[in-house]
Amino acid sequence: MPANVSTATTITLPEMGCGTWAWGNRLLWGYDESMDADLQQVFNYCVDNGVTLFDTGDSYGTGKLKGQSEKLLGQFSQAYQGPNQNKICLATKLAAYPWRLTRGMMAQAGQASKARMGRLDIAQMHWPTANYFPWQEGPLLDGLADLYEQGLVKGVGLSNYGPKRLHWVHKRFAERGVPITCLQVQYSLLSTFPVTDLRLKEVCDELGIQMIAYSPLGLGLLTGKYGVDTPKPKGLRGILFRQLLPGIQPLLDCLREVAIERDKTMAQTALNWCICKGTTPIPGAKSLDQAKQNIGALGWRLSPGEIDELDRAAANSDKQMVQNIFQTR
Repeated sequence: MPANVSTATTITLPEMGCGTWAWGNRLLWGYDESMDADLQQVFNYCVDNGVTLFDTGDSYGTGKLKGQSEKLLGQFSQAYQGPNQNKICLATKLAAYPWRLTRGMMAQAGQASKARMGRLDIAQMHWPTANYFPWQEGPLLDGLADLYEQGLVKGVGLSNYGPKRLHWVHKRFAERGVPITCLQVQYSLLSTFPVTDLRLKEVCDELGIQMIAYSPLGLGLLTGKYGVDTPKPKGLRGILFRQLLPGIQPLLDCLREVAIERDKTMAQTALNWCICKGTTPIPGAKSLDQAKQNIGALGWRLSPGEIDELDRAAANSDKQMVQNIFQTR
């Protein structure tokens, strides 16, 4: 499988990863411990098929489920005995909690995540605090860099940073000889803002940073499972979906037409579009069927004409996914 290799570090990222927000989150995704056996199957199938990057966060799971996603990844990676065992890459995002104020606290958070997972390959700043507590951000970034300097992680990354702040962090880290492996942003056919408006992909390419696309299926809207007249998921997702539909229907119709022409699913087509844009999408999967669907996005490429068609449909859509409130310029 062709891979995206960051020029800044020796870490090689696969074409696609797996996001594990749902592995421990009850509020939005309805997680329950009874799902763990299925999630182990998802993990094994992904790794067997070259999807070896798993992204999590120390905030995924609260209360008695604190750190649950990290704990599961630790269990699953240690139990895996397949052919790609040495290629597994575990990445976590360390939250900029209001009470996490010093570089020492950030370094301790990384050490705690590593203890839960048994290993930690990439530590990432979950979100910048520049929009509300700018004085907090420097010490947290210093703690992130400490993890790399101390050899506790192979690489560091960022999430929800815009080009201006990315340049600032890159300069700060470069002065310490700390490379940035990756930057995560919300990117999909429903969320093109980071690339079309902020030009983030260009900046990442310039700085040798691999861009990771989180929520590449728009929380499920780009799978074709949900429409104006179909039942919506419960809770917050359902509220959001009702706001976006029917405004995104022309985009969904275009995606469906391209998918049918390609004999692929809408989800596979949407993920392949992200890959063709030079990003590493990290769709979630709670079942083996979903993992198989995601992996069907690999091994082929949309044509330039198909990409242009999807680009136009996305640009002309009446609605776009709500942007992450922490995303900076």
